[in-house]
Amino acid sequence: MTFSPEAYLWFKTLHIIGVVVWFAGLFYLVRLFIYHVEANEMDVSVRAAFYQQYQLMEKRLANIITTPGLILTVTMAICLLIAQPSYLYQNWMQIKLAFVVLLLIYHFYCYKLMGQLAKGECNWTPRKLRAFNELPTILLVVIVMLVVFKNNFPTNAATWFIASLVIFMAASIQFYARYRRLRSERVAKSVTNDL
Repeated sequence: MTFSPEAYLWFKTLHIIGVVVWFAGLFYLVRLFIYHVEANEMDVSVRAAFYQQYQLMEKRLANIITTPGLILTVTMAICLLIAQPSYLYQNWMQIKLAFVVLLLIYHFYCYKLMGQLAKGECNWTPRKLRAFNELPTILLVVIVMLVVFKNNFPTNAATWFIASLVIFMAASIQFYARYRRLRSERVAKSVTNDL
């Protein structure tokens, strides 16, 4: 099957749009999971309302944005590979597809977590969820670098700088979350002491 050069460009355009939508959804979905779990610390009188709201937001985000983004991404990727089947024999594409499989596993595991949260059976802490939320960032960086550099994947200082920057950002998010938690515990303790 052959496609016109214009069709190939449309596939690529829609593939990129799908990737952006998919990742936006994945990033925010796990953030909602964090808020959902943190609702356990709220007063019991408002907790149920927050659970219901987060559950609704999670379902809508997953089903209306994230999964359609995934479907568009994968469909256009298949079209691109049909148009350029030689890519399947290149190392960079094979490695990229392996990382995409990890991303698909991550996506469907998010549905499992969403189901556990809905049933009140999720044992993940906010801290673990924040760390889990960094995984698609790492996968995104590697996948984009593979697409850009192809078989000439860089291993120079710039690559290690970017890798360090990603790790630094992930660690900063973890430290900030810990700082917020400790600060709120101190505030709660001082309020209790004042009473």
